[in-house]
Amino acid sequence: MKPDLFQAPDYYNLDDLLTEEHKLVRDSARAWVKREVSPIIEEYAQKAEFPKQIIKGLGEIGGFGPYIPEEYGGAGLDQISYGLIMQEIERGDSGVRSTSSVQSSLVMYPIWKYGNEEQRMKYLPKLATGEFMGCFGLTEPNYGSDPGSMITNFKDMDDHYLLNGAKMWISNAPFADIAIVWAKNEEGRIHGLIVERGMEGFTTPETHNKWSLRASSTGELIFDNVKVPKENLLPNKSGLGAPLGCLDSARYGIAWGAIGAAMDCYDTALRYAKERIQFDKPIAGTQLQQKKLAEMITEITKAQLLTWRLGVLRNEGRATTAQISMAKRNNVDMAIHIAREARQMLGGMGITGEYSIMRHMMNLESVITYEGTHDIHLLITGMDITGIPAFK
Repeated sequence: MKPDLFQAPDYYNLDDLLTEEHKLVRDSARAWVKREVSPIIEEYAQKAEFPKQIIKGLGEIGGFGPYIPEEYGGAGLDQISYGLIMQEIERGDSGVRSTSSVQSSLVMYPIWKYGNEEQRMKYLPKLATGEFMGCFGLTEPNYGSDPGSMITNFKDMDDHYLLNGAKMWISNAPFADIAIVWAKNEEGRIHGLIVERGMEGFTTPETHNKWSLRASSTGELIFDNVKVPKENLLPNKSGLGAPLGCLDSARYGIAWGAIGAAMDCYDTALRYAKERIQFDKPIAGTQLQQKKLAEMITEITKAQLLTWRLGVLRNEGRATTAQISMAKRNNVDMAIHIAREARQMLGGMGITGEYSIMRHMMNLESVITYEGTHDIHLLITGMDITGIPAFK
């Protein structure tokens, strides 16, 4: 088993912008990834299985709702701490970060922001430790980028709601204890419902044959006349803006997470280039390889500055959806290009499981599509600067 020799690049001394708490939170997450994720992740990716034994550890390092207030079981940390935790987890694997950010931003966040006190006390403390695991049902077989056209619906049956429909590409679905499901009522208004494992008519078949996010568990949510208690409706926000608010939080976490994947690819390529001898010298001494490495560290540094500033704006409650879209799109694109360049630098070794690069590269093919595709995020920026929506 190869030791995890990762050293994080910080070309512009960004650590100077972080508080001691930020650095402590990040370093704790980094040490945990080195100890618990790196030694096993290649094996689990190869066999397309999520390592459930790490769930408890994810909870302990703040991987589940670190910004949730302490009275609900969270750590009460700020948005930069959340970002740094996502960065470190994705440095280990994008699929593990998916599990973490779904639980944080797409399950705990809507219960905290849109739920009532009874719902918060019932679910959040158990979600924070990983005793309960959750998933988020928005995307449907026929509606991805256009979630407002969803078909999943519920009817008021006096003493309960009757839920019908289906969701797909749902991280954590196969083992989730609860699902935050977005569905239309009889007037066509979108609401969030907490659907629990065991409710009759609720099934979560697993999605197989993935070449990406192989160490993450993906599935469908199927609702066949599911009786949902009325107290499971999230009462404090409805409309498409409710799930999109959750996605703002999740996309913010992805913007940080992608930097982690990029840093791992860069660090691996840099170390390999210094050790790999061709034509009597390390390939790190050749112009083309130096060009690749110099461009990688430049793009990583730009992404670090972008997300740090976005984190400050999030802490101040001033970050816009469009700003978050820009960071998600830019940073995932940056990471996927670095993964491809790093793979080439390692030659044939780059495709093997002995190194993390090919796994990151395949994972990022999902990350660049989910929670808003690369193209849709571009159009969100376009709409923001022109005032004219191009996707309607």
